[in-house]
Parts: sequence; C-alpha cells; structure tokens
Amino acid sequence: MRVQLVRAWPDRHEAVDVVLAPDACVEDALAAAGWHLDSEFVALAVFGQAVSGHTRLHDGDRIELLRPLVCDPMQARRRRAQSRRVGRR
Repeated sequence: MRVQLVRAWPDRHEAVDVVLAPDACVEDALAAAGWHLDSEFVALAVFGQAVSGHTRLHDGDRIELLRPLVCDPMQARRRRAQSRRVGRR
C-alpha cells in the first residue's frame, strides 16, 4: 500500500510517499520515511484525526506530523475579534 507523510513549518512543508506492507501501522511509515517524533513534532494524525503509532493504515492515507500549538485557538480568535472591534471605533 502507498501512504503519504506530511510535516509543515510556518514557511514550508515536506511530503514523502512510502510503500508499505498491507498490515503496516503509522510507526512503520515513519521508519520507512526516516522521520520520528521529537520536540518539534509531538503528535500524529491521519487526515486530521489524532492517532497513535500503532494505528493500522489503509492505502492512500495521509499521515500528518503535528507541531505543538503556540497558543489556545479560542484565545487567538478572541484577540482577533477584539482587535477588529477596537479598529472600528
């Protein structure tokens, strides 16, 4: 089966396609790509759904290496909304 691994930074991204055995899991795909989780990439997802390294894969899956959040998304939204309200006055 063929799967794609993707990791991204603010100004660039990297994607790698790997071919795996039919019973492969996320850890197998990471090993095939030569990638691993570290302090920069702390979690995994398949098509945006959080998974573990033992999750079984299906042909065509996209594995995403996720970076930690810089701030809470709700707080960021509140700050943007507040700055728009202040700018209208």
